[in-house]
This record gives sequence, structure tokens and C-alpha cells, in this order.
Amino acid sequence: MIAEFGHFALILAAMVAVVQAIIPLIGAHKGWQSWMAVAGPAATTQFLFCAFSFAALTYSFVVSDFSLKLVVDNSHSLKPMIYKVSGVWGNHEGSMLLWVLILALFGAMAHWFGGNLPATLQARVLAVQAWVGVAFFAFILFTSNPFLRLAVPPMDGQDLNPLLQDPGLAFHPPFLYLGYVGLSLTFSFAVAALLEGKVDAAWGRWVRPWTLAAWMFLSVGIALGSWWAYYELGWGGFWFWDPVENASFMPWLISAALLHSAIVVEKREALKSWTILLAIMAFGFSLIGTFIVRSGVLTSVHAFANDPERGMFILLILAFFVGGALTLFAARAHVMKTNAVFGAVSRESALIANNILLVVSCFVVFIGTIWPLIAELAFDRKLSVGPPFFNAAFTPFMIGIAIILPLGSVLPWKRAKLSKAMRQLRVPLLLAFAVGALVYALQTGRSALAPIGFFFASWLICGALTDLLLRAGRGDWSTRLRRLGNLPRAEWGKATAHAGLGVTILGIAAMTAWQTEDIRVAQIGDRFEVAGFEISLDTVEELRGPNYQTTLATMTVYRGDRPVARLTPEKRFYPVAQMPTTEAAISNGVLRDIYLVIGDPQANGGWAVRTYIKPFANWIWAGAIIMALGGVLSLTDRRFRVGASAVKKQVKPAQGVTT
Repeated sequence: MIAEFGHFALILAAMVAVVQAIIPLIGAHKGWQSWMAVAGPAATTQFLFCAFSFAALTYSFVVSDFSLKLVVDNSHSLKPMIYKVSGVWGNHEGSMLLWVLILALFGAMAHWFGGNLPATLQARVLAVQAWVGVAFFAFILFTSNPFLRLAVPPMDGQDLNPLLQDPGLAFHPPFLYLGYVGLSLTFSFAVAALLEGKVDAAWGRWVRPWTLAAWMFLSVGIALGSWWAYYELGWGGFWFWDPVENASFMPWLISAALLHSAIVVEKREALKSWTILLAIMAFGFSLIGTFIVRSGVLTSVHAFANDPERGMFILLILAFFVGGALTLFAARAHVMKTNAVFGAVSRESALIANNILLVVSCFVVFIGTIWPLIAELAFDRKLSVGPPFFNAAFTPFMIGIAIILPLGSVLPWKRAKLSKAMRQLRVPLLLAFAVGALVYALQTGRSALAPIGFFFASWLICGALTDLLLRAGRGDWSTRLRRLGNLPRAEWGKATAHAGLGVTILGIAAMTAWQTEDIRVAQIGDRFEVAGFEISLDTVEELRGPNYQTTLATMTVYRGDRPVARLTPEKRFYPVAQMPTTEAAISNGVLRDIYLVIGDPQANGGWAVRTYIKPFANWIWAGAIIMALGGVLSLTDRRFRVGASAVKKQVKPAQGVTT
């Protein structure tokens, strides 16, 4: 009965969403306060019903209720508990239930923490959020019901995809969805502002924390996915420009642009139309990502579904909301005029340049991702767009962003002198040149990628530190340190995020330029040298795990005669899923990773062995975590918690309705 209760709660949540979508919108249009007041309780109720429904499905997975088709398809009685729980969202239907749960959560949070919003704006925001919810409730109930029963339950399940049975990927989808779906709230704010016909500094301040939260969760989710692909797939890379990877990266780029653009709206009441457009585009790219992952139009190693009918439903949702929002934008853009004036050299101009680079880089990724589909439909040609295109087309835009970020941080608003800003940044510039020159000297005759990457990484990190020191003003060090401690957390968050980007760039440049790869056939007892390390293949054993069989190798890594690591790469086979996986063994270090993969047995009795030495690999994900930490620091800024003051308009009640 638990599953039936969960299904019923999902239907009730959909019904509440319909009420929330209609009543507050009418109330905001008519000025009926009691009708607008329905939005908040409805949002909370919708979330509670969704939470109960999700808890019911989770319970079914935990107790291995094989009368549910979804549990049979994605679980097994021998599976460890963590993967029974993550199996809830490790499939299409369960992940869509997680989607609507997070959608309802953000709507409820807009009510819980939006008490300072004008009544009409809050009602419209929650109503638009509910309209998005109605569309996805219809999708899940009519095409992707997670509570379908089987007439004759089997004795056991078919197991979860073995690639998903990993701690990194267990937490990757929830963080990614918090980012994906979080952008729905910025979309709701944008549409509500268009309906109100008003975008001002207060609106910019209200929308920034929600954008920041979504961007922060996307950063963590993308980093977890990249880390999982690095060690789980056994390919030895951190980013493969896979369509599903690109699907999450595109809204991250647009949300970063939106975050910077909202600052201009808040501080200068400029770029209003552009910011609204970015909010629409950010959620639009989230829906595009959902379509790519679930429609089957593009092939990926970690797509959720291959169902054109479901893809068409999502495409209709995309067309309705993005098309409708853009139509409303075209009709109401004229009311968002601004009188703000600024010079060609100013912080506003730097943020505009930042926005242009981020948006164009996003469209480069988008074109590269869908071009195989366009080529097949328009030219009847099958082709693939791989890393060489993306690396060549995307990298120049990232270089431009790296150049602009430190400069834009120190430029004043309205108008500035470039010469003065460069004088303030002369120390970071000299340090960046020194680091780049040092790296070039140390690796003479090798790729120029590392010196260039280290230059821009140092420029970003030192530029962020200099920005903080400049804000501390003049005086002795004790005075400046006290001022630094009193700086708003948003300033610390900005500097931390910019520095985190620098750390990631450093890691990518070093790993790409300096990694060493060795592929060979090794006999048990062999000892071979790779990039100054000696590696021996000690043993290879056939063992059995909880729900898999494994070929486990034991390998020892030496530095001279001193052992530095004992690693056990595996090649697993999951009998229920009839699927093999590669489990790389990695010796993590601050300055390098030693990455070992055991392959298939060879005819001469040896084993295929792949060895990678990856310098600064962990700096890539450390930088992403530092960027997310910058988002956390900014979110704890008191100005975001208090919000902008707003004078709420007096509204008249409907006739016959008491308030």
C-alpha cells in the first residue's frame, strides 16, 4: 500500500500545483490579496506531497519491493544499501520524481524566504513556478509513472546499471538537479517581472541568491560527474565533451553570465532586458539538457532513456515555456528601459564583455553538441564532433574570460581609467608572467599549453587576492586585516570563486600538457618504468564481490627502491546485468596521480596494463569545490538574507471576499 499512497500523493501534488498556477495569478492581476495568499500555503503543500511520494518510492527500493516494475528494473536484493537508495534516481522515472520534488522545494523556499517580496510579485513567481510543475507532473504521471505494479512479481530484480553503482555518481544527480531545477525559479522571477512590467534594483537583489544557489549546485554536480568519469570509466580523462556532459555545462555557463548580469541590475539598474533574457535562456538550456538526456536523439554513455515519445513531450514543454516567455519578452521589453550611462571602460563594460564571452561559448558548445543530429537530418550524413573541435573552439573564450575577470573586479562603476586599473594589477601581472616563464624554462621543448595555462591561472588567483587587498584600503597591516574581516561575504565569495576558476585552469593545463601514458602487456612479476616511477604487477586474482565477479590485480609503485603505493585495479563483471566495468586504481597526490588500469588477459599469459601519470589532476576538482565555496560564502552574506526593502502596494479585495 505504500506505493499506492505515494502515487496518490503525487496526484494530489499535481492538483495543488494546478490551484497554485491559477488562483494567485488571477489574484495578482485583479489585486485580490486573499487570492494571492493562496500561493504560499499551496507551494508548501505541494512540496510535502512530493516529499511523501518520493519517500514512498525510496522505501520500496530499500525493502526491495519487487512488485514495483521500477524496483525490478533497477535494483537487486544483493545490492549494497547505498545503491538501493541511489537506484531511486538512477533511472528515468525515479529521476523525474526527484526533478518534481526539487521543483516543488524551490517553490516552497521562495515562499519561506520571500517574505520581503511584494505580494503581487511573489504570487506571480509562485504561480509561474507552479505552471512549470503542472507540465512536469503531467509528464511523469502520463508517460513516466514510477509506481507501476507488476501482476506477477519476480523473485529478484535486474540490478542497477553497474556504471551507476558508485558513490560519486550516487550523489552526482541530486546536486545536478538542484542546479538544473533551481534555474526554474530564476525563470519564474523573469516571467513574473515581465508580467509586472517592472525590473529594478530590488528585483536584481532578489534573483541573485537563487541564481547563485543554482550555479553553485551545478558546479558541485558537474565536478562530481567529471570525477566519477575520471576514475570509474577507466579512460583516464576528466572531460570528454560527451552530449550529457555538455547538457549540464551549457546552463552552467549561462547561469554564470546571469549571475554577473544581475549584479549590474542591482547596482546600476542597467542591462534589465538582457538579464531577463539570460534568465529565460538559462532555464531553456536546462530543458534542452533534459531533452538530450531522455529523448535518445544523441548517444551518450550515461543517458537516462531512449524514448522518442518522452522526448517529444519534453520538447513541447520546452517550446511552450521558452517560446511563451520569449513572446512575452518581445511584448514587454519596452517597459524595461534604463537611464543608466557608463563609459566604454567601466565595470559595467567588463561585465558585458564577460557575458558575451560566456554566452557565445555556450552556443559554441550547443552547436557542437547538436551538429551530428543536424547533419543526419539535413544532409543524411553520420558524423561525430569530438574533443578537437570543442578544445579549439571553446578555449579562446575561456582565455578571454580569464583576462577580464581580475580587471573587471577592480574597475569602478560608471567610468574608469584602464591605466589606473593596470597599475593596481601590476603585481599580479608580473607574478603571472614570472610563473609562466618559470614553467616554460622548466619544460623547454614541450607543449606551450602549460606555461600559458599557469600564466592565466596565476593571473586569476593573484588578481582575486589583489582585489581583496585593494578593498582593505590603506594603512598598517593590522588595520587592513581588520577591514578585510569586515568586508561583506559576497566580496570574499567573489574572490574565492574567481581564484577557484584559476585553480581549475592550472590543473587542466598541467594535466593536459604533462601527463604520461603507457600501454603494455605485462607478465606477473614484471617491473617496468613510467615517468620516473617503477611499477610491478604482483598478482592477478579472480574474486567474488557482493553482486559481481572481479579480476583484481595487485600492483606496487616504486620511487627508486622505495614503495610509494600499493594499488588494486579491477575488472568487474555483473552477472545480473551481464555487463563488465573497469575500476581504475589511483594513488592520489597533491602534485600528481598514479592511475592504473588492468585489462584483458593476453594469449601469451600476460595482462594488458595501462598506466597514466597525471600531474595536478586533483587541482581540477579542488578548483570546482573552491568555486562552489565562493558561492556558499556569498549566499551567507547578510544582504542576501535580509533582501532589498520593498514597498508593497495596497491591493483591493475581491467583492464578497474578506481579507
